Amino acid sequence: MVSFVNEAFRPANSTAIAFYSKEENRTRSYSLNRLSINLGWAVGGGLGGLLASINYHLLFWVDGCTNIIAALLLLKLLPYGARKKDIVEEKTHLKKHAYSDVYYVAFVIVAFLFAACFFQLFTIQPVFFKTEWHFNEAFIGMLMALNGIIIVVVEMIVVYSIERKKLNTFFIRTGYLVAALAFACLNILPPGWQTAVLSIVLITIGEMLSMPFMNSFWIERSSAHNRGEYAALYAMSWSVAQIVGPLSGSRIAAHAGFSTLWWTLSSVCVAAAVGILVLEQKLNSSKKQQLVSSA
Repeated sequence: MVSFVNEAFRPANSTAIAFYSKEENRTRSYSLNRLSINLGWAVGGGLGGLLASINYHLLFWVDGCTNIIAALLLLKLLPYGARKKDIVEEKTHLKKHAYSDVYYVAFVIVAFLFAACFFQLFTIQPVFFKTEWHFNEAFIGMLMALNGIIIVVVEMIVVYSIERKKLNTFFIRTGYLVAALAFACLNILPPGWQTAVLSIVLITIGEMLSMPFMNSFWIERSSAHNRGEYAALYAMSWSVAQIVGPLSGSRIAAHAGFSTLWWTLSSVCVAAAVGILVLEQKLNSSKKQQLVSSA
């Protein structure tokens, strides 16, 4: 039940970011949201461990109180206002459902493929480092923390530097290709902490290049009156990937070995990048046809 309510928060959160941000800083707004999540993940994990070592009941009391405080701050700092512009738009445009947007459905499928690979970072990859490369738990924990640290320190700078310089789809597919390289290097390079660190750094770069611009992509496909539906479909693809990814990854590793798994994940990321490229070409072709027909 708790997980259900937590996942219900995601589409609303994404829609709220689009509402309170402007078009020129929307990608940075999503990047800032990711920064806060990763920072909260790092601080919350450490604080949760400290509280649990004292008393598990204290852990749940603090968790509940912080959520209540966050809700009160949200109510106070971001009051719901009348959206006159949206009301006008609602009257002048027919509502288009997200699942009837063929290009968006294709994007969601491609996003699912990437997400299924990405979730291996937090599930199967630590197991690989422990069982195959025999790293201790402390070092594996540091590797996992490295992902969040890089995002907190670097992502906003990167996004600010490259935002709006190329199409969102360019950065998305570039990120997918970097993630593919991150998985492939686990097979190509010799086992060791250097390769492990390089893999984490590469997949984090791929994440920073793709995810903020993936959010910007679906925002641009939606409008104010159907944005929640677009956000929900996007969130659903990630939720399904969170189930399918680790499940399929563990089965591949168990039956065919980790080497086969890393090549498979790398290939899927490349396929997802190609999918984004094809989608970009289809969108450009569609825009040209619209311009010709309207001329």
